[in-house]
Amino acid sequence: MSDQLETFEPELAAVESALRELRVAAPRTLLPNTLVAAGLADEYASLPTAIGDVWVAWNGRGVSWVSAAPSAEAFEADVRAAFDRPVRRAPTGLPARLATAIARRLAGDRRANVPVDLRGRTPFEQAVLLKAGQIPRGEVRPYGWVAAEIGRPHAVRAVGTALAHNPVPLVIPCHRVVRSDGHIGQYSLGGPENKRTLIAWEGLDPDELERLARAGIRYIGSRTTGVVCHPSCHQAQRITDRHRVAFRSLEQAEDAGFRPCLKCRPVAFAA
Repeated sequence: MSDQLETFEPELAAVESALRELRVAAPRTLLPNTLVAAGLADEYASLPTAIGDVWVAWNGRGVSWVSAAPSAEAFEADVRAAFDRPVRRAPTGLPARLATAIARRLAGDRRANVPVDLRGRTPFEQAVLLKAGQIPRGEVRPYGWVAAEIGRPHAVRAVGTALAHNPVPLVIPCHRVVRSDGHIGQYSLGGPENKRTLIAWEGLDPDELERLARAGIRYIGSRTTGVVCHPSCHQAQRITDRHRVAFRSLEQAEDAGFRPCLKCRPVAFAA
């Protein structure tokens, strides 16, 4: 057997030499692409929206950061400060599949799968953000509704804080959450004017929302169906003037014989 091996030694040496020659340097993009895919780094690109271009960062776990930073450099600094990991501008912009999914989500298609990376957020914060993501396009809900929906009806202020620190506004539409008194309130992605712009872009009249808030009207009922809704609920928007009834509280509506809408699920919440 040893004699046979010795016979083939020249051929084996030639094969080993040929295999060594086959080695090539890894592509320069391999490491950064691998880090992004593993969620250990982020890429970003700009995205046109109803409030102008915004920056969107993502990794293999999902969209991780959205902001209207004044420059790419400022956006990168924000992402590094938030996550303490590398970030680079994507050479080809948003991946086509992600861009399509975000566009569908912004257009109101809640079936569009836009994964989000919420690492570092507490379970409470994640619950708040994911609940905000369930509010239909063209509707708004008060902070107290979010608090009640996640089983924390007295945590209204904490809900507001969690939404103010939403890392992915637009993707998670915190602009659809308004103050518990009905007023539109602040917005982390450019302030209340941008919030009004987005609400109007989705088909609601922000001036009418503010008018109802000033009048103390929190709920709208239908004399035809006996159902009471949030004013922006699509069911409430179809009620004709002659059948519309305004209420200051859910208790007032229930005392008048109205029952809560099963779609927008109005609840009596802590202020």
